[in-house]
Amino acid sequence: MCLGLRKMNFLRTVVALGILVAVQARVNVRRPLCESAEAEEAAVAAQDFLNAQHTHGYKYVLNRIEDIKVYSMPEGESYVLEIDLLETYCHVLDPTPLANCTARPKHLTAVEGDCDVVLKRVGGILTVTAFKCKTEVSKEDICLGCPSLLPLNDTAAVDFVETSLGTFNNITANETFVLLEVGRLSSQLLSGGHFYTVEYIVVEANCTDDPCTPSNDVTARGLCIAKGSNARHSVDCKMFATLVKHTADAVSPPAVHAHTGSLSRKQGLKHHSLTSRHDPELTGLLSAESAESAEIVPVAPASPVPTAVDLRSKMAVKDEIMLSCIFIV
Repeated sequence: MCLGLRKMNFLRTVVALGILVAVQARVNVRRPLCESAEAEEAAVAAQDFLNAQHTHGYKYVLNRIEDIKVYSMPEGESYVLEIDLLETYCHVLDPTPLANCTARPKHLTAVEGDCDVVLKRVGGILTVTAFKCKTEVSKEDICLGCPSLLPLNDTAAVDFVETSLGTFNNITANETFVLLEVGRLSSQLLSGGHFYTVEYIVVEANCTDDPCTPSNDVTARGLCIAKGSNARHSVDCKMFATLVKHTADAVSPPAVHAHTGSLSRKQGLKHHSLTSRHDPELTGLLSAESAESAEIVPVAPASPVPTAVDLRSKMAVKDEIMLSCIFIV
């Protein structure tokens, strides 16, 4: 009976090895150069997809391609990318094309996205099937005395947002705007006290009733940037529809009537993060480094991709040195 068990175990081992060899024969791993047109195409597709999932805060632009692997199988090709993204000055509601959006410099407290993305090429078109992103403030080039980010629900900074919005409403006599979202709050300690720089989204509102009712018209929205203190400040607003700028300087501005229902949902959050995760079946393909939470987001279904077991088997056999390449936007 022991001999029978040994034979069964031997047969299982042979079958398992046969399956592994068959998988390896079917999977071919390529490592295109990070600066190649193929890598750039996949990275741009990933960038655009991640921005489409990002509904608050600012657009992100591709900064660097860290690594790329292409798995070729009879069913098609799958791309596994590691990319870095940088937060831009363009809000997600701003219709400005991403190509025209400028990344924030690191010395002004840049926010970076570190993402691993899996894409499937279907009919010549690349489709994202899984991703993980970690969004954090860049630790590079932070200078002593430079402005620092504040939590998006910081009481004093939000009070300054409301005050500056009151100033803006005071110069737009025929229109009233209310707060839609706080985008960014920062503070710098100067000799006269705290100097705030805040960015927020406003929307035109109907104020015949109290409180004002924000308009559902997406063309009636804009980005305001205010600088200074409650007592003395400037506010500059760019409306997305007309791209017309209104500028005002104020001393002791009037009270503001603002809607603050869309402030940060997370206590202490200093920036709007990219959607952190979508990988219901392909977790094994993505590095743990970029995993920020267990949040799962719905993504439009794509064609089936090779299983994680298939690709991990090949990756274990062919463990190559990671490439680190720079992609300049």
